[in-house]
Order: sequence, then structure tokens, then C-alpha cells
Amino acid sequence: MSVKMKVKKGDRVVVIAGRDKGKVGTVLRAVPTELRVVVEGVNVVKRHQRQTARDQGGVVEKEAAIHVSNVSHVDPKSNKPTRVGFKNLEDGRKVRVARRSGEVIDV
Repeated sequence: MSVKMKVKKGDRVVVIAGRDKGKVGTVLRAVPTELRVVVEGVNVVKRHQRQTARDQGGVVEKEAAIHVSNVSHVDPKSNKPTRVGFKNLEDGRKVRVARRSGEVIDV
């Protein structure tokens, strides 16, 4: 399955479905092969960690991956959810743009 993900590491996204609906966070990791993303502060789960020589064991809270269809980009202008499109600039670069405002998402 080769579907292009429009979400990359470092993007600001808002969760639009699920337990954490409405939360805004930064994408920490994107997994294109599974169409999943890990968002900072979203879908936090408790993991029971075994003690090792370098790490202390115990219950660790960490973010779990969520499906990319449950997140949406945050519009840079209005801070509301927006869809993403693509546009070619005059210098030949292809950039992502917010459909809501037309602002360029890529820096």
C-alpha cells in the first residue's frame, strides 16, 4: 500500500477523533508504512518496564501511535483544523499549503 502521508515529524496537529479529541500537539514520529503518527501528549499509555542495567524499572507513561486519519493539520493563521494541499512555487519547490487559508505549511 503506497499512500502518501501529508503529516511529517514536527508538524502541529489537532486530534479530530477518539479519546483525545481536541488536543493539539507536535508530531514526534511518523510511521508511513503503518499510516500512524506519534503526537506529543496524545494517546498516553502506561507501560510496565523491566529493570535493566542502565534503566530503572517501573511504570512508564509514553505516547502510543494513532492513525493518521484521526489527526488534522493546524492552520498557521487561524489555529483551526485544515486539510492539506500542494502547490508549486516560482522557484520550483513543491510545498504543502493549508486549504483553509492558503498559508504555506513547509518552512
